[in-house]
Amino acid sequence: MKRNLFTLSIGLLLFLIFGLLLFVFQVRQSEVAVVTTFGKPTRPITEAGRHYKWPWPIQKVYKFDKRIQNFEDRLTEGLTKDSFNLLTSVYVGWQITDPAAFFPKFAGSLNSISEAERKLEERLGNLKSAIVGQHALSDFVSTSDNAASLLGIEHEMLEAIQAQITTNNWGLEVRFLGIKKLQLPESVSKTVFDRMQAERKVLSDTSQSEGEAEAAKIHSEADRKAAVMLSDADSQATQIRAKGEAQAAESLAVFQQDPELAKFIFQLDALKDSLKDHSTLIFDANTPPFGLLHGVSTNLLKK
Repeated sequence: MKRNLFTLSIGLLLFLIFGLLLFVFQVRQSEVAVVTTFGKPTRPITEAGRHYKWPWPIQKVYKFDKRIQNFEDRLTEGLTKDSFNLLTSVYVGWQITDPAAFFPKFAGSLNSISEAERKLEERLGNLKSAIVGQHALSDFVSTSDNAASLLGIEHEMLEAIQAQITTNNWGLEVRFLGIKKLQLPESVSKTVFDRMQAERKVLSDTSQSEGEAEAAKIHSEADRKAAVMLSDADSQATQIRAKGEAQAAESLAVFQQDPELAKFIFQLDALKDSLKDHSTLIFDANTPPFGLLHGVSTNLLKK
């Protein structure tokens, strides 16, 4: 009796597990899913966790990886605006955002991710050629604008592929796109490099010419300022000289009234300048202006 009860319990447990497998399914954090009813998508699932369904053949669950997928397309050739053949390759990151729209487009293949990337690569090949044709070669290889032109071209490609995906409702979104490789056909490489060198030489010559013109302008301005300063200095010197000569003429007129007094005053000034620093002098007493010291007492000199 006990053995029959145990067998019945095991059978009931297995039945419950089998029933759960038929009616319950799990969606992971890295997945999205779509539930189909008789082969048609009826319920997209974007939240992780436990979900319920009717058993097959009524309903079936298709799961897709919702993490960002990365791939690099092959080199494709395009003609630039200035008629150079340019080979380009881009790297792309994309992600499934709407499993209900993604399912009918790609779930029929053995590997839906690979099929989606194959179709993305086809679209990229066409739009790359169109965008390359709108730009000159210098926009791709310029070193003078910190790659701003190249970033702008990548942004154009990203917007173009996003617009096509939205129009066709693929249920995915391209998160990022960048140019991976740029390559010139061997037949035109030398011509391109020669042209680039010529363009750089023109820029170099222009910069040198502008620098020389600016240097000449600075020298001219410096010479002008120096001439103005010298003119001002000469003018001030002339004014000072004229003022000194006027004062000398006034003094001369006064001294001419009493030449002996003037001579005596000059000698006193010279004697004062010689003795003001407590100097010890050895000289001929008859040498002017020291002749004034004849008859002066020693005590008076000490004072």
